Amino acid sequence: MTVEEAGAAAAGPAAGAPEAAAGTAAAAERAVGAAPGAAAGGAAATAKAAPEGVPATSAAAPAAALPAAPAAVASEVAPTGSVPGSHLFPNYRRLPVAFARGQGAWLYDQEGRAWLDCTSGIGVTVLGHAHPAVTEAIRHQAGQLLHCSNLYRIPQQEELARRLARLTGLDCAFFANSGAEANEAAIKLARRYGWLRRGGGSAAASGAGPAAAGEGGDGPEIIAFSGSFHGRTLGALAATGQPHYHEGFGPLPGGFRHVPFNDLEAVAAAITPRTCAILVEPIQGEGGVVPPAPGFLAGLRELCDRHGLLLIADEVQTGCGRTGTFLAMQGEGVRPDVVTLAKALANGVPIGAMLASGRLAELLGPGTHASTFGGNPLAATAALATLDVLERENLPARAADLGEYLRTRLAQLARRYPGCREVRGRGLMLGLVLDGPAAPVVEACFAEGLLVTVAGGRVVRFLPPLTITVDELDQAVERLERALARVTAATV
Repeated sequence: MTVEEAGAAAAGPAAGAPEAAAGTAAAAERAVGAAPGAAAGGAAATAKAAPEGVPATSAAAPAAALPAAPAAVASEVAPTGSVPGSHLFPNYRRLPVAFARGQGAWLYDQEGRAWLDCTSGIGVTVLGHAHPAVTEAIRHQAGQLLHCSNLYRIPQQEELARRLARLTGLDCAFFANSGAEANEAAIKLARRYGWLRRGGGSAAASGAGPAAAGEGGDGPEIIAFSGSFHGRTLGALAATGQPHYHEGFGPLPGGFRHVPFNDLEAVAAAITPRTCAILVEPIQGEGGVVPPAPGFLAGLRELCDRHGLLLIADEVQTGCGRTGTFLAMQGEGVRPDVVTLAKALANGVPIGAMLASGRLAELLGPGTHASTFGGNPLAATAALATLDVLERENLPARAADLGEYLRTRLAQLARRYPGCREVRGRGLMLGLVLDGPAAPVVEACFAEGLLVTVAGGRVVRFLPPLTITVDELDQAVERLERALARVTAATV
């Protein structure tokens, strides 16, 4: 029996059955999944005790009782490469659902069925869906000014740069539209640093040409790591240490040397006179939620200081409080020279940022790098509203506390299923490592009304909003357990 068949058998009537669309309280309990009595009486579910110091609920959580698993969707659960009749490229394996709205940690499809979202749009909606503070900020700014270009001052962008400088300990910000774009900017900054460090400015001024300036095959080189992921644009892709992402897209830009993650000796051995920077994810996300070994990030800082290299932290997934501190590097007590942010920065509005010290910012003068839409008034306003909530509600600390709670629950679950190996990660960026492929478990979770993702092939990744409640985390673990039971039964 396949995972899909097992899910269909366990879930009951098909998604199109009368119960799924009925308006009665009983039908709502079965199809939408409200707790018994919630649809009829509207009573909120009784919250379990939160870990010490963590609120049981958040401002972003729905007021109604927590929904249970949706009606059966398992017969359609296998992702498809394209939607029949669609004019979209088939480059996503989309699950068969179209979400119409969200609230807090929940997403609702067009028929009102609820899914508990422990992906946050792949680490994006850090405050949960439709957070009122961000929604109102967007609504107000949209009625004032959406775009004017970076040829003019943008006060919201300047304020965002000031806030991020305070939160990161760096000095200057460049704004883009995504994590890949932020990483491309960091790569360009590092290469320009290496070029000037090797006499590029004087060689160019003398007319000696690119070879004398250290370009081409003798140009600057950045050390990156096996298992890393930095984006899908060509420079970020070349930096990514997963060869299967490279297939069919060569020739990729040169100037990258990949070494094993968590191996300081390999990093030290890879440094040459061409090396200008080390690019690292503090926790590898797409590579499988792989945390740094004790002392590894501090060791990278020491190597950079010794050799005059830049330490670039790709915090696109780990940043904005997800791991328990605003930057994951701060949790290790390590200060990078350059940081990239995106994903959670504006709770769903596209924006990316590269931050660096003032001396490095001077390397990118007028005309060296730019973005048409980067840091536009709308995106900057949404980011400021997001940071307001993160700081006011101390959500990084909440992520640390709730992360320990979720880790404990997942570890208890893992001990009951032989195919589960370990739980790893930090804060609310956690992965359940399996002996086999994670995709069947992720698909079975979908059939149980839980959204999680695959990372590194064998890891079920949890990236819930930092506003999620203890009750919701408990529901997530319960739904995961039902999914594991399905997959286990299907493979017997």
